[in-house]
Amino acid sequence: MSLRTYFIITGFPGLPPEYYGLVSVPFLLIFLAIVVGNAFILAIISYEQSLHKPTYLIIFQLAMTDITFGIVTVPKIIARYWWDDMKSSFGACFTQMYFVHSLGAINSSILMIMALDRFVAIKLPFRYPVLITNKTVCIAGSLCCAVTFIRMLGLVLHALTLPYCNLNIIAQCYCDHISITQLGCGENVVYVKYVALVNSMLSLLGPLVVIILSYFFIIIAALKTPHTVSRHKVLSTCAPQIFITCLYYVPRCFVYLANNLGFSFRTDTRIIITVIYSLIPCAVNPLIYCLKTKDIKEVLMRRFSRKVRISN
Repeated sequence: MSLRTYFIITGFPGLPPEYYGLVSVPFLLIFLAIVVGNAFILAIISYEQSLHKPTYLIIFQLAMTDITFGIVTVPKIIARYWWDDMKSSFGACFTQMYFVHSLGAINSSILMIMALDRFVAIKLPFRYPVLITNKTVCIAGSLCCAVTFIRMLGLVLHALTLPYCNLNIIAQCYCDHISITQLGCGENVVYVKYVALVNSMLSLLGPLVVIILSYFFIIIAALKTPHTVSRHKVLSTCAPQIFITCLYYVPRCFVYLANNLGFSFRTDTRIIITVIYSLIPCAVNPLIYCLKTKDIKEVLMRRFSRKVRISN
């Protein structure tokens, strides 16, 4: 039985109260960008028949994950600085941890599906309509969600076996596994952390290997293409996906490598890096879809031109 009934989420520890309003504004803007931007992407893909294709269904799944992650994490951060609401019940904190890690792993899997989609489209163009269909994309996305939610449930239940009798202060903007298990006590803490580390490596590095190999072969194929126009088309098609993948993975890999190489960050620096790699991609992705994805850009231009003609 846990000796703690709630946790205290500090956000940025040591921040003077007079800066609370200043800090809350960027979080509010990020939240609005996540919700409005991804809701817009969901709406345009849902209502535009020409976008009912495998590639855009993958983008739809990614937008769903991003908007859910924003709703799960950011309101609590804003509440901490607007109403000084620092308390999170034991159950609420573990629930948030469950969704934070589940959605992160699902996001990683969807990026892998996106890379495989481009790989098949470029390396096996004649087989693409058979191998990659709306049905297969939906099944793949559903399986990733189901497997991840079941796997992360085990991770949370494992963390629940620890007694939490130390300090209940979480130096982070939301509840995550590392922050919570650091407060655990007993002889099983090290084992619980080790299992979580293996789980996170599987969630991140497994898909990352597939993603790197897929884009590597795509770039090689593009460079071997004799026609400049075809080469440019291949690279421009993959550029948004590669950029989105880099936004998601590069900061995470930097943090993991730094920790393993013995570099330590100040608490505030670590929290800022965590916020950057967890929230910024969710806010920026819709802008990338609209500006860098040809079909979505054409749909938006077509609708805008139609409204201009009607208004004139």
